Amino acid sequence: MLDGKVVFVTGAARGIGLGISQAVLEAGGRVAMGDLDAANLEEARKQLLLETGKPEADVYTTGLNVTEESSVGRALSAAEKHFGQLDGLVNNAGVIRMGPNIDTRVEDWNFQFEVNVTGTYICCNAFAARLDHAGRGGAIVNLASNAGKVGYPNMAAYNASKAAIISLTRTLAAEWADRNINVNAVCPGGVNTPMLMDVAKSIGERTGEDPEALVKTMVPAQLGRHIQPIEIGRTVVFLLSDDAAIIRGQSINIDGGDTPY
Repeated sequence: MLDGKVVFVTGAARGIGLGISQAVLEAGGRVAMGDLDAANLEEARKQLLLETGKPEADVYTTGLNVTEESSVGRALSAAEKHFGQLDGLVNNAGVIRMGPNIDTRVEDWNFQFEVNVTGTYICCNAFAARLDHAGRGGAIVNLASNAGKVGYPNMAAYNASKAAIISLTRTLAAEWADRNINVNAVCPGGVNTPMLMDVAKSIGERTGEDPEALVKTMVPAQLGRHIQPIEIGRTVVFLLSDDAAIIRGQSINIDGGDTPY
């Protein structure tokens, strides 16, 4: 599905980003993995090579701070130099800081918007500029969330940042259609990741509930189990492929049926 294509994934050292990277390799693509966490990123690279049996040259890793234009530019340039091309971008890097909105500090609000929204904006623009320079099209998939549609309590900044990504996705798809750049987003729900456990711990601190027990309940009702990162990855891979050319500007729920629109 992605034979010969190169995909850059942000926030790739763990969780959904790692699952997406694995799915890219499974689909015949090559992957550039960017993350702030250099130690975990290298471990993730070793894990992927071991599990997929792919050549070392098919997986490239680079340090990346999505909130800094210079860092994004260096990372994309290094990946492009290594592979000779870039075809897809997945904006997965994201953060969450939970708590009642009335108690949320402005700096916590700004931090979530800086990483989740501004980081996505910076990466999209830098990637599109490289495609323009190379005279080729490509595909972008942004990681939004069903939180951007539902609006869960005690995570107002996160909810709003993901809603902003949904809107940005729609806008960029329209603006960049004539550049042959397809832009979509996905909206996961309860995925089995370290971030989900962080959410459970945050809730547990306020309610006194056991996070380990709580996280077991955070599953899509229709599915009855946690969604796995690789399942998110396989949906993302489809949206990066030429087969998804008629899907444009959409923010697709991949939350096991939890979100009805």
